[in-house]
Amino acid sequence: MTSSTPGKFARFKGNAAKIWRLSLPYFQSDEKWKARALLAAIVVLNLAAVYMLVLLNEWNRVFYDALQNKDQAVFWQQLGRFAYLAFAFIIIAVYKFYLTQLLEVRWRAWMTAQYLQRWLGHHAFYRMELARFEGRTAPGSTASPDNPDQRIQEDVNQFTSYTVSLSMGLLNAVVTLASFVGILWGLSGAFSFSLGGHDVTIPGFMVWMAVLYCALGSLITHFVGKPQIALNYEQQRLEADFRHHLVRVREYSEPIALDRGERVEKQQLDLRFSHVLRNYLDLIRTQKRLVWFTSFFGQAAVIFPFIVAAPRFFSGAIQLGELMQIASAFDRVQTALSWFVENYSTLATWRATADRLTHFEDALSRHEASLAPTVETTTSPDGSLQLDRLALALPQGTRLARASLQAHTGDRILVSGPSGSGKSTLFRAIAGIWPHASGGLALPANFRDEAMFIPQQPYLPQGPLRDALAYPEPASRYTDEALAQALRDALLPHLVHRLDEDDAWGQRLSGGERQRLAIARVLLKQPRWVFADEATSALDAPAEQAVYDKLSALVQRRNGALVSIAHRPGVAAFHTRRWTLEKRPQGEETVYTIQAGALTS
Repeated sequence: MTSSTPGKFARFKGNAAKIWRLSLPYFQSDEKWKARALLAAIVVLNLAAVYMLVLLNEWNRVFYDALQNKDQAVFWQQLGRFAYLAFAFIIIAVYKFYLTQLLEVRWRAWMTAQYLQRWLGHHAFYRMELARFEGRTAPGSTASPDNPDQRIQEDVNQFTSYTVSLSMGLLNAVVTLASFVGILWGLSGAFSFSLGGHDVTIPGFMVWMAVLYCALGSLITHFVGKPQIALNYEQQRLEADFRHHLVRVREYSEPIALDRGERVEKQQLDLRFSHVLRNYLDLIRTQKRLVWFTSFFGQAAVIFPFIVAAPRFFSGAIQLGELMQIASAFDRVQTALSWFVENYSTLATWRATADRLTHFEDALSRHEASLAPTVETTTSPDGSLQLDRLALALPQGTRLARASLQAHTGDRILVSGPSGSGKSTLFRAIAGIWPHASGGLALPANFRDEAMFIPQQPYLPQGPLRDALAYPEPASRYTDEALAQALRDALLPHLVHRLDEDDAWGQRLSGGERQRLAIARVLLKQPRWVFADEATSALDAPAEQAVYDKLSALVQRRNGALVSIAHRPGVAAFHTRRWTLEKRPQGEETVYTIQAGALTS
């Protein structure tokens, strides 16, 4: 055993454990009895299919012997027997296919639901993207997986499909081997030869020839096809990156057109597609080499048993029917032993898919393991918002800002400071989505239900306008009049008659309209606490004044507070206090501290 063998075995065990961890949960879930029943039925049908092959193998001997002996009665009898054997085999094949597909789709549905719940739960989708695009803080930590949408949509589908088909194929190969190896052993006879003056006899010669033939084939197949695993993994990643950039061009079509960026986007798409093509060409070259060998291997297997058994046939030791039975049995044994050869390309794709899913699973598990809150959140006894030595950091670990502040009902606070000082990050920490924060945070009772945050770039889902306005709540909670009034209050009266119009509103509306629609959401839902992050940056001064009048009146009527991030001086007129982020040197770092004070004109 070489020094690398224990390491390879350990990696194999680790990979097997990860794949088992992906596969097992469904069969232990709340759907376990249905899943196990389907699996058991598929196993039974596979065993029945192999049994039918054994009967057909026996039929081969009787039928061809009848042909050789010109026995017409037996000939027609065997044709009738073949009819019901074939009919039974067809029924088994149809239901095996149907139940296999049913298990695959149920398993996929369950895994997709689980991954969607975990990916969307506890802001995992946000934090994983944050880790991917802004870097991990912990040294040596693994990068966040790319394209989680592909993992959930495509990889889960391929994993369930390939796992069921490959495992059932392997089971079928094992049972077929067990069923036919005895038949072939009994039919093949012994092979005798002299070696060094001694007579040597090898019983079950055809069996040993099949084993040798397939063992050599499997070794050569693995040597030729092994590069496919890495190439398949890379192909899926590159295809996803290319598709992702195409979607971005569609989403940002207007700014790209205004900047006349078609040439740059074409270059970027050409570059990504060239990577796709280059890797795909490498993949098909590897597949071509494998097809060369497997095609030769398969064709040689057709005549190999006849060559080996021909001397016994021509000597009269066996008849034509027995020769055909030997060939049929050898084909079954060889096919069973060649399962690895025949399925190597599929195994390579499955392995790459499983690796991508285990990477995604590991990322989700790391996220779930890090859910222990670093900010101690309590309920404020006096209904105020209190920041107690709240410290903010960047994902790389660099300290950003710290604050000990209070916001009371009735306050209207303007947050100001240099770009990049942490104003938006402060809002994210108050919202509870920023993972790189520590300290204490005391929130008013029901704060999460009574606070709304208005980002500078609001998200508008595709669909009816009423759904975009009520998001994330169902539009059915609100009357048409309430929806229309919110649009009018946000200076969008021209959209009132389009509530039921289905469109991609994030691309259809202008920047100012998108911001006003986000403000219309606030006016519709009437929260007590409103946090506006450059929420009117795309509006002209009169429109900005009009919507801030509405927001100020809302929080005053609801006995709440308004906290805004804005750089325009006109916004200050709607606020009474200011939180200012100021630089404070801390050793080699510069940390912003947030100072509270009255707002002076």
